[in-house]
Amino acid sequence: MDRDAFSRLFDLTDRVALVTGGTRGIGRAVAEGLGLAGARVVVASRRPEACAATEAALREQGIEAVGVAADMGALDTPDRLVGAATDTFGRLDIVVNNAANALAQPLGAQTPEAWQKSFEVNLRGPVLLTQAAVPVLADSDAAAVVNVSSIGAFLFSGGVAIYAAMKAALVATTRSFAAELAPRGIRVNCLAPGTVDTDMVRKVGPGAAERMAAGSLLKRPASPDEMVGPVLFLASPASSYMTGQVLVVDGGLYPH
Repeated sequence: MDRDAFSRLFDLTDRVALVTGGTRGIGRAVAEGLGLAGARVVVASRRPEACAATEAALREQGIEAVGVAADMGALDTPDRLVGAATDTFGRLDIVVNNAANALAQPLGAQTPEAWQKSFEVNLRGPVLLTQAAVPVLADSDAAAVVNVSSIGAFLFSGGVAIYAAMKAALVATTRSFAAELAPRGIRVNCLAPGTVDTDMVRKVGPGAAERMAAGSLLKRPASPDEMVGPVLFLASPASSYMTGQVLVVDGGLYPH
């Protein structure tokens, strides 16, 4: 490999990335990382004020960015987000399906409403956003979709069956979409994080992140920043011969 080719491995200059759930936690860190790698970034989240604050913070770092308030459970969201990317930046190259809710109910207390709410955000949202983005991604010479699943899709995830089921379905969807979209030059891969120190994990209760990570080899939760490298790899030319795969980044929690 020559030096010029090497320098382009993680270079996203002139690319446009769309990151859902991009105003906090993993999504915020990923939006910053993709932007620092040269991408122009569309950040989506439910709260308008969080979108505005994130857009401003990204721009302060010299990143071209726009924040779009959107609920991933709403049926009009996919077309709105793809339109925001193309209207603002004229193209779309990378989609990071990161938005999620961690709604959990134990067996015996699960409700149809909880299943429906989890389905709309954790599975239907990423599926329909990817579908809406396909015509635009097909025009890119380096299109990539990164679905953020969870190591919970592979574990004995007691008490969180609803969430784990949706994340497992997202893995299956990743593989199916990779097969369908390969002829159009669109790669689809999946990130399966272990315990990450985010607001979503902290809402489980004091010390939740540490307890959840105790079974891992590294014995600690990851910071959101530690997910940036893996996503950048999946979204960049560095993984150009990789599609339909799950990249497990869990500190050694599950021997996948």
